[in-house]
Amino acid sequence: MTVLAPAWSPTSSLQSSLVVLLLLLLLLLLSPGLQASPYDCYFDYSPVSSTFSGPISELTEYLIKDYPVTLASNLQDEKHCKALWSLFLAQGWMERLKTVAGSKMQKLLEKVNTEIYFVTSCAFQPLPRCLRLVQTNISHLLQDTFTQLLTLRSCIGKDCKNFSRCLEVQCQPESSTLLPPRSPGALGATELSQPPSPQLLLLLLLPVALVLPAAAWCLLWRRAKKRRRRRRRRRRRTSPPGEPTPPASCPQEVMLVQS
Repeated sequence: MTVLAPAWSPTSSLQSSLVVLLLLLLLLLLSPGLQASPYDCYFDYSPVSSTFSGPISELTEYLIKDYPVTLASNLQDEKHCKALWSLFLAQGWMERLKTVAGSKMQKLLEKVNTEIYFVTSCAFQPLPRCLRLVQTNISHLLQDTFTQLLTLRSCIGKDCKNFSRCLEVQCQPESSTLLPPRSPGALGATELSQPPSPQLLLLLLLPVALVLPAAAWCLLWRRAKKRRRRRRRRRRRTSPPGEPTPPASCPQEVMLVQS
């Protein structure tokens, strides 16, 4: 019995390479780093309630003695970002205080925490080493929280919705590294620098990812073509006169396996 077995073809290798490439691109698109789009700290509504002052006042009045906490003393004075950074630090203190407070105070801390919990939807970067935290009383922390909520309430979800540029907490520059004064136009044009978008990096890498499989396919196809030519030459030399030989334009060879 004669069995026809198709020889190796570079098209099958190309198909496998394309499948692997598509799977890699799919994994990149679904990775958390790429999902962190410019909308990873975006508010299309105002998360600041109209009654946020109530829980803060209630907790302030309940405090028999002040608890020692810390406040950042050198946050960069960026418009709206500073308020968000301060609330981010205050929310961390609310979580820590709940673990050591009594049942009554835990409920009051949870109410205040609920008012500022919206900051957890922003993927803040780790705090910088330059940040200076000074010890103060919790009453000062609550007063600062009230002030920052009041600052954001007039803007967040309305005129300012995208806070992606605030994800990196920044410190005020030291006096020895202060930059020379710039013109008002330059100051208005320079805000927090945004890192390159992950989607942009993916688009830049996409041509490279497409060229490499194509180059590999061309190399394999040339090698296969040379092998076919050598086999045809051997067959012409070894085949007896009158025996037909496969045409030169045949796209793939057929090997005869005798059983």
